[in-house]
Amino acid sequence: MKKLQVIDMTLRQTANTGSREMTFKDKLEIARILDRLKVDAIELAPITGSKAEQLTNRTVASMVSARVSAAVEVSAGNIEETWDSIRNAKEPSLNLLVPVSTVLMEYSCHKKAPAMLAGAAEMVGRARFHCEHVEISLVDATRAEKDFLCEMIRTAVKAGADRVTVCDTAGVMLPDEFGAFIAGIRSQVPELEGLEFCVQISDEISMALSCAAAAVREGATGIKCTAVKCGYPALEEAARFIRAKGMDIGISCGLRDTEISRAVSQIGRLLAPAEETGHIGALAQDETSGICLDINDTAADVSRVARQLGYELSEEDGARVFEAFRRVAEKKHFVGARELDVIIASAAMQVPPTYKVLSYVINSGNVITATANILLEKDGAQVRGVAIGDGPIDAAFQAIEQIIGHHYELDDFQIQTVTEGRDAMGSALVKLRSGGRVYSGNGISTDIIGASIRAYVSALNKIVYELN
Repeated sequence: MKKLQVIDMTLRQTANTGSREMTFKDKLEIARILDRLKVDAIELAPITGSKAEQLTNRTVASMVSARVSAAVEVSAGNIEETWDSIRNAKEPSLNLLVPVSTVLMEYSCHKKAPAMLAGAAEMVGRARFHCEHVEISLVDATRAEKDFLCEMIRTAVKAGADRVTVCDTAGVMLPDEFGAFIAGIRSQVPELEGLEFCVQISDEISMALSCAAAAVREGATGIKCTAVKCGYPALEEAARFIRAKGMDIGISCGLRDTEISRAVSQIGRLLAPAEETGHIGALAQDETSGICLDINDTAADVSRVARQLGYELSEEDGARVFEAFRRVAEKKHFVGARELDVIIASAAMQVPPTYKVLSYVINSGNVITATANILLEKDGAQVRGVAIGDGPIDAAFQAIEQIIGHHYELDDFQIQTVTEGRDAMGSALVKLRSGGRVYSGNGISTDIIGASIRAYVSALNKIVYELN
């Protein structure tokens, strides 16, 4: 019996296109739920250069055990940037979205067939240089010239692609038509043998799942779904099909059947409009400082409050912080001091990392002294620090200070949970003072000590960058 790959596209298809824009926390929670369901891969939306998108990708990649597949639109070509955002995943994959119908090639890429073949080969080669697993998704494949479509697959496989997805973007084929279409491709492209061969079918006429079943009969090894109905087969429907007909056609999957219904309901609530979920903030003041900003405040107001918190922002950093503040303020009635701290930490003074965290070992308990053994990388060289402290985080910070040979005043330290549950994501904010200025760093991890170490190193990198 063959195992059918079930790939979830929820985060890719609904990112900022649903009935309400998903928050960072929403995206992490959806990824966590999908990972718990044991989907074979979680697909992420193409990134457009936003640091928030890159942070989301990096966090999802670090927290799930499923394959993480990040989409890259061939017209954008941002392979390196996308790879950097998922490189720490347990099994990272780059998914190149390549239009193959004449209309889409000319509209989105302004290229004819020969140039498209050459461009796709070059893109796959670049992606393969960074990533072991490269997928090519043939967008609008059912309206492409058959000979060109097959040549594109051969070209991509020769260049290093190990996964091929045929996309029925139109979604108007009947099951027997789509089955014959897949059979024709497999007969003309023997190079597909042994590779992962998936289908992504639009549910335009409510036939997507039936067409996917026909494709599986003809040798497809994976189907793409979404957790909730958004134009593609739903995850729960796919599981029901495999449960009912899997034995007859010799397939199985690794989905946790008993958890699907509850998980889909949870995801549905996360994607529902705010007025349906009750996610409506209440007007209040920040209890810690009395600072309260809202959507009507100007860039000058935000900069003034930032100075009250100890930050001296450059004009460029001030603009980035204000832009991030506006995005938050549009969803909430107020932004307090703690929230502005996090905004500044994630939006301002993003610098190349002088120090990188490689590993850490922390020993702590109620009958032993806390110790920390931390390994960082600086300029390609590994440097280690070992220290004891009043607690695990104090020991970790002292170990870092031993490495850098300097003590910085810890101006503030905050920790909070980003998601809920036993495997919740933790967020740490560290503010270091140097030369009268405050530098903040933010770290996120399922391990709050790890988040604290990364936050400290993030702030440290900003100090080093300013001093050089």
